[in-house]
Amino acid sequence: MARTLAERMIGAAMLDVSVYEEVEADEGATGQAVMVVAIVAIAGAIGAWGDGGNGMTGAVVSAFLKWLIWAGLTWFIGTRFFGGTATYGELLRTLAFAMSPGVLLILGFVPILGWLVGAGVAIWMLVAGVIAIRQALDFDTGKAVATAVIGWAIMWAFVLTVLATFFGAALLGMGLAGVFG
Repeated sequence: MARTLAERMIGAAMLDVSVYEEVEADEGATGQAVMVVAIVAIAGAIGAWGDGGNGMTGAVVSAFLKWLIWAGLTWFIGTRFFGGTATYGELLRTLAFAMSPGVLLILGFVPILGWLVGAGVAIWMLVAGVIAIRQALDFDTGKAVATAVIGWAIMWAFVLTVLATFFGAALLGMGLAGVFG
């Protein structure tokens, strides 16, 4: 019997390998995966409230784009270079559930505690991501770490390039205003 969304999120956050195997195999869990990404994005946006963030819509759109890109990159890298066996959908589902610890980002607005929680959650999500990649691609932890790190670096390089391309002048202006203002 399949677990509920909450049970799966808690299990994924607790790094329970059986949850990652379950969502990998359950094509019906794609809808739940989408919900996990949305929940985590909203929690992060609430936690960043008043922090000059990009707002609720921007946080959700950004979370979905990064999730889709990272899943695509890890699928390509893992299957082409490390001999993993998975579909793009399997990686989408497992990587979404690896984001489950991100619900704690809602605490981001708490002074001092917020950045500590953010740093801890980032590490926790990376570890969960490695487990998700390892389980979905059916290979060892070393290959999962390499796949995660390479995919993550390429994804961020892409995101920063897009930001610089579309918002470069504004970002440069803000940076110069901070230096000379």
